[in-house]
Amino acid sequence: MLIEKIISSGRRGADSAALDVAIKQNLLHGGWIPKGRKTEDGPQSEKYHLREVPTAGHSGHTEQNVMDSDGTLIISHGELEDPSALTSKIATRHGKDWLHIDLDTIRGFSAARVIKSWIIMNDIRVLNVTGSRASKDSEIYDDTVRLLTAVFNLFFLDSKKVERSKPLYPRTVEDAVDRLLVEVPMKQRVSISSLEEGNIVFIYPTLGRYIRDNYGLHIKNGALITDCRCRAEDRTLDEDSAAFLILKEFWKVLKKTHTMRVIKRCTEERPEHG
Repeated sequence: MLIEKIISSGRRGADSAALDVAIKQNLLHGGWIPKGRKTEDGPQSEKYHLREVPTAGHSGHTEQNVMDSDGTLIISHGELEDPSALTSKIATRHGKDWLHIDLDTIRGFSAARVIKSWIIMNDIRVLNVTGSRASKDSEIYDDTVRLLTAVFNLFFLDSKKVERSKPLYPRTVEDAVDRLLVEVPMKQRVSISSLEEGNIVFIYPTLGRYIRDNYGLHIKNGALITDCRCRAEDRTLDEDSAAFLILKEFWKVLKKTHTMRVIKRCTEERPEHG
């Protein structure tokens, strides 16, 4: 288990859910809150080991939590809105790792596996968790508790497999796409989302072969190659064709989730005339 401590602002919603999970898991917890322990529901609960920032303001505690952690996990239903959107901007500005989980597009153990992989890849030991407020999303607290509990369960199960003889490969195309969303850098994901379907073939020599060589497609009758064959309705589908199928599904997801990033970036970079 990598996570040693969870921090957040304790705001009712995703933030307080994370602290409650930390307490239940017997983990250290903490974080920074606005001066005066003020929240939209009144004074912050004393059960949380939180510290007040020395000055008033809406972003001081947010920035401090980002800086005091190894990575920030943002949980929401739908696109990010302030103050969560502000958190992502602060993390990006300081070069800190962050991951957004949109529970409208990925849920359950698929989301938990994405978070677990991200934690491992970025060696995150102090995790900052934030997200939607309960006042705007009545389901966010319970969904965050379930999600983080699932993440800890995955770590627990892996700890019981000390002598694992086989690597942990994706079992379905969806699993493979979830893993790619974590492993492929943001800049490359945005670039792939801008491709036309006919141009996917040009990234196969790099990303396609990476999928073929690292996702267990070489295992005869393995779970992933079997799922690819079922989707393609082709029992003779080989490793390269299966990898291309996964690559194409990855591209489809990026077209839905990353195209707006391209539009926004282009808008921001367009020079003003006047």
